[in-house]
Amino acid sequence: MIPTSQNLHPAFTLNGIHFESEEELIQFAKELESEGDEFEVSLGKFVQKWLNDETSIVVKTSGATGKSKKIQLKKEWMIRSARATGVYFKLGEKTLALLCLPSSFIAGKMMLVRAMVLGWDLHVVAPEKDALTQYDNDYDFVAMVPYQVLHSIEALSKVKKMIVGGGPVSKELEAQLQEVSTEVFSTYGMTETCTHVAIRRINGPAKSDTFSALPNVKFSTDERSCLVIHASELLDAPLVTNDVVELISPTTFKWLGRSDNMINTGGVKLFPERIEEKLSTFIKLPFMITSEKDNELGERVVLIFENREGAEIPNYSEAFSTLDKFERPKKVYTISRFPYTETGKIKRADVLQVLQKYR
Repeated sequence: MIPTSQNLHPAFTLNGIHFESEEELIQFAKELESEGDEFEVSLGKFVQKWLNDETSIVVKTSGATGKSKKIQLKKEWMIRSARATGVYFKLGEKTLALLCLPSSFIAGKMMLVRAMVLGWDLHVVAPEKDALTQYDNDYDFVAMVPYQVLHSIEALSKVKKMIVGGGPVSKELEAQLQEVSTEVFSTYGMTETCTHVAIRRINGPAKSDTFSALPNVKFSTDERSCLVIHASELLDAPLVTNDVVELISPTTFKWLGRSDNMINTGGVKLFPERIEEKLSTFIKLPFMITSEKDNELGERVVLIFENREGAEIPNYSEAFSTLDKFERPKKVYTISRFPYTETGKIKRADVLQVLQKYR
């Protein structure tokens, strides 16, 4: 039996394998690194780092809002985050969990940490869009990005509780999730906070448009109305974000959008994310809302489609009718391919650079 430690619970199993010692798990991780598929290699590397004598781990950010960078996270912070998730969702020892996210980024790393710290039975598979549909197992807990959830709707009956992160949940997807029995939650967080620090229920009687803090987390806002995270168990100091929010209380908020994406058109401040949310019900092609300079308005709203296969561009007049006057795009562009981060998020700044070539 593995001796009880902060970093490794004696009940932890990985794909049905129980390990009698940390050394046995480390040896297994080394074999994955040398002989496994790409997703197994990153898993093996992380497990070895988790069980070494270092007190912190170097991780990289997704790069969705800027250049990806490396930061250091204390293992103690990651342990506290894992325990807070376990308490919030009531996920104790022997929880059956699925890891279908890459272990090269924080979301996948933290699923491993939760499993190792809380003593879960973790099933690890390749991070494919329809990973959940490929296996007959039932799970207590799964983490996915919206793209995976969209391709797993028919298989969600296998899952009791699911968290969705890495990007906003569209109105269309949220509507589909009202029909499933799975308890589905949207998460708010980032690499610097060891993934989520706030949760929003997407479906069921407790459905809400408000994020609620995890244990021992509080919120405030700065002069820009951007969220400030106070979490002394996860951070050395309060973390000032670029996320504009409506602060409801010290533990609840509504997310409005990114301050660095905000559009000022004719003196009206708009958030592309809010407009995209409205349009997502009507537009099936990948798209994004941004702005360009306008002599009269200062900035004007534009819509950009990604069209890889030369598909017919949809009629967007009905979609535009759901928008307020200043929200309606004044111009529509199409490019063949959006630049994406490794975690599947659109690189907005890079899209604008690509668009310059077409003007």
